[in-house]
Amino acid sequence: MIGVATCSRLDIMALFGPVFARIAPGIELRPPGEVTRPEEVDFVLTFLPDAEAFRPYPALRAIFSVGAGTDAILACPSRPDGVPVFRVEEPDQAQQMAGFAAFHVLWHHRGMAHYVACQRKAHWQRNLGGFTPRARRIGILGMGHMGQGIARGLLALGYPVAGYARRPPATPIEGVAYFAEAARDDFLARTDILINVLPLTPETEGLIDAAFLAKLPAGAALIHLGRGGHLDEDALLSALESGHLSGASLDVFRTEPLPRDHPFWSHPRILVTPHVASVPEFEDVARSVRDRLETLPER
Repeated sequence: MIGVATCSRLDIMALFGPVFARIAPGIELRPPGEVTRPEEVDFVLTFLPDAEAFRPYPALRAIFSVGAGTDAILACPSRPDGVPVFRVEEPDQAQQMAGFAAFHVLWHHRGMAHYVACQRKAHWQRNLGGFTPRARRIGILGMGHMGQGIARGLLALGYPVAGYARRPPATPIEGVAYFAEAARDDFLARTDILINVLPLTPETEGLIDAAFLAKLPAGAALIHLGRGGHLDEDALLSALESGHLSGASLDVFRTEPLPRDHPFWSHPRILVTPHVASVPEFEDVARSVRDRLETLPER
């Protein structure tokens, strides 16, 4: 079985070639330049494909994302109709995301930025009161694989958790209050810390705009872990400057890497991380691709 490793930003062949050779020796993973018979290529392994990434391969059986997101793949103009697109959905990814989200919930709830600033000045000043998890209502925007992992983790810490999705889940998590599309305003109104893990689609592009943020309670915080295209960056800055939002944690951006002169870097109430909320282990990706390929019909 032959696969092509290609990406506009990452050297996927260098990252995954040795892993596939060890874990899936029956799969030949090649860079595009080493493909001599394109009609024999079974799958493409990618994350951010070039516009023409899929066009050379007329007999693709599958496309695999090395990350949790598939929006760049789905938007690629050369993606052939009818070829399934798979992403890695390993328990480890959801656990990573849950831990990352929990850190940022505590960062905002417990006022950790205050203590970092105090340490720089050797100043001893305690914030007192309001530290019980019951004091902060968490809202999770997107209740897929990642959202469910976050919900379970925060429930275990004692936070009241609500989830928003287009439709109620087939198997609800006990203790989570669910809101569907028609009740989005109610969901936002009861959310003190909003965690976004939505996929990027035409419907969610630019969703988190000024009107959206205004529906959160005064003093709410945003933890943005979905996709950069969800967020109106100017609207966020305005909401922070007005005091309507108390802070934001941002892991994804419209332009990545985030430009050095971007105001997010220096904003005192924004914590920036470089798209690291959940990074799949290379071995997990290789196993996932290997196992999924075994379920596909023969040519």
